[in-house]
Amino acid sequence: MKIVIDDLSGGEVLALLEEHISDMYATSPPESVHALDVNALKASNITFFSGWKQQQLAGCVAIKTLDANCAELKSMRTAKQFRGTGVASQLLLFALEHAKMKGFSSVSLETGTQEYFLAARTLYKKFGFVDCGPFANYVLDPNSHFMTRAF
Repeated sequence: MKIVIDDLSGGEVLALLEEHISDMYATSPPESVHALDVNALKASNITFFSGWKQQQLAGCVAIKTLDANCAELKSMRTAKQFRGTGVASQLLLFALEHAKMKGFSSVSLETGTQEYFLAARTLYKKFGFVDCGPFANYVLDPNSHFMTRAF
């Protein structure tokens, strides 16, 4: 898979992000949805990556700088036709290596507590993430599950 920094201008990427946000609102109450829209993902403290297989968008992930030591994983999504093929693992490993290369000492994330998010939570645990409390501007929420990984 070829993973590149993406400028969020391509139709395939925009469609995948729209699907992602739509699923988040279909699964969680609006006040518990922390998925970022395209404009928010273009912030200067976010690096957005897209992953491609045979010129098809396979998935995406973003790294948000929280401070000099900590980063947050955002917008992790695998395109439907590539689910179950290891794309999520490749994107996650890439994002973690990028964070290490940038000098972060930890990467944290927020995901849902619903059954829909079980596969994601399982994947994150497989790659060394452990449960933690709210970080950055998050607050305790029964619909939010927080995880972190130190390097």
